Amino acid sequence: MKIGVLASGRGSNFKVMCEAARRGDLGGEIAVLISDQPGAGAHAIAREFGVPSVTILPGDHPTREAHEDAVAAALEARGVGLICLAGYMRLLSPALVRRFPNRILNIHPSLLPSFPGMHAQRQALAHGARVSGVTVHLVDEGCDTGPIVLQAAVPVERGDTEETLSARILAEEHRLYPAAVRLFCTGKLRVDGRRVEILP
Repeated sequence: MKIGVLASGRGSNFKVMCEAARRGDLGGEIAVLISDQPGAGAHAIAREFGVPSVTILPGDHPTREAHEDAVAAALEARGVGLICLAGYMRLLSPALVRRFPNRILNIHPSLLPSFPGMHAQRQALAHGARVSGVTVHLVDEGCDTGPIVLQAAVPVERGDTEETLSARILAEEHRLYPAAVRLFCTGKLRVDGRRVEILP
């Protein structure tokens, strides 16, 4: 299966996917990186691993819909069967989500449905949560509301800052995201409403 990755920043989750693909552990081939930021660190990772990368700037298109049409066209031109959001800092429109139903994965640094949206680690600390974590979910038309694929808990330790908690959560992200991608690409996921079953 061909995978398209959307990223806006440094691309650390993109890198672990590239490493897994190189080892033959991802279950699919990363066909393209698409970014909305020409200076995103993910572009350098794409060059390192020989992944074609494309920058599609929102400002080059008259509307959000036109920008998303360009993103979708770039994915479809490469026969992408799975889209992975890896630090993509744009909320996808319902129209784009409907164009790729149950074919978009996202990773979020909390145990959803707790602490959706931005700054999840900061939210967890402000709330006094004793446990945070990581969620990989399918993207639906809401914000971090799609069916959950995999989760991992990360304890909040005494004296944690947003930075220290984020670092431990990121380590779990790097473990969980390639595993979820592999399950998808090898046909091990079955979606039944809001539940995702992992097949033997």
